[in-house]
Amino acid sequence: MHHDSSRRTRRIGLLTGGGDCPGLNAVIWAVVRSAARTDIEVFGIEDGFDGLIAGGTTRRLSIADVRGIHREGGTILGTTNRGNPFRYPVEVDGVMTEQDCSDELVRAVRRIGLDGLIVIGGDGTLAIAEELSRKGVKCVGVPKTIDNDLGATDTTFGFYSAVTTAMEALDKLKTTGQSHDRVMILEVMGRHAGWIALHCGLAGGAHVILVPEIPYDIEPVLARIRARWDEERRHYTLIVVAEGAYPAGGTESHIAAEGAGTVARVGGAGLLLERTLVDAFRGDHWRRQRSVPEVRTTVLGHLQRGGSPGAYDRIVSIRFGCAALDLIERDQWNRMVCLRGTEIESVPLEDAIAQLHLVDPQGQLVQQARSVGTCMGDHWE
Repeated sequence: MHHDSSRRTRRIGLLTGGGDCPGLNAVIWAVVRSAARTDIEVFGIEDGFDGLIAGGTTRRLSIADVRGIHREGGTILGTTNRGNPFRYPVEVDGVMTEQDCSDELVRAVRRIGLDGLIVIGGDGTLAIAEELSRKGVKCVGVPKTIDNDLGATDTTFGFYSAVTTAMEALDKLKTTGQSHDRVMILEVMGRHAGWIALHCGLAGGAHVILVPEIPYDIEPVLARIRARWDEERRHYTLIVVAEGAYPAGGTESHIAAEGAGTVARVGGAGLLLERTLVDAFRGDHWRRQRSVPEVRTTVLGHLQRGGSPGAYDRIVSIRFGCAALDLIERDQWNRMVCLRGTEIESVPLEDAIAQLHLVDPQGQLVQQARSVGTCMGDHWE
């Protein structure tokens, strides 16, 4: 994109894309405050890439506009996970279809006079940023996903706040499950990666954790429940299941099919597990017991995305925002900021989206979960 060297003030567009999570506002806060000491103006683009398509809106962001928002969840700019400009949903003759609106977006960037974009999002949003960079729109990426599944960064902001919410839900399910001698299933987010399930399950003392990376058999799950009932005299069991977890030989559960501009909605893993357990409890395994365990499923859903960010996510978000602005000051475009160890670094956008960060079934965290007696749904010895 052409840069007018005679103009002292540079203009940067800032947008949040994909699902929301705690920490987005903290990144916005850090970018705007960092820019205030430079010659850079920050323009907030509303509702993700939609703000640059079909009459979308942008607005200049001042320090007054962002005062105190680092404490707040959500995003003051709005976001959407249906706004891919390369596959934009439009209605033609009453039928929803997809069109490539990326040229319209590029024209909007030039019309507004933006030197480039700071794009805050997960793998889908950052993949769009990488495609736009090949069309001449300079971009800097900031990794955001509660799923923690971006391979180029040790952690993403929003993840630990979501884990805390899920852990607190598990703590509450323990007391009611214990009171009623129930099997309590908690379904958490995680379409491809089981990080939330693994972390909250370990922190919350789940007896069974089911993740997408380890397709589960029902027999080890039943064995864990029976062992608690017979040997430990504990008649309640806590189970955490990621929404993308599925039985061996099966596939992930969907509650809505793929449509124009949208991917299939994953869901129902908890209820599928509940039905399977209830059917098993009616069989021979439990006939000798005086009572059959009741099973209850809680789908945590968007509670994981809401609320204020915890201290860790606030700090990571602020550091990411400062680092993104620093890349722009040094004219290092088409990169994503990332956390490596305790330091903020950056990688090319194409490397940022090259590989998902998935739970390693043989990894240290899974082995440590097994060491404290957690069933992972497989026949591990």
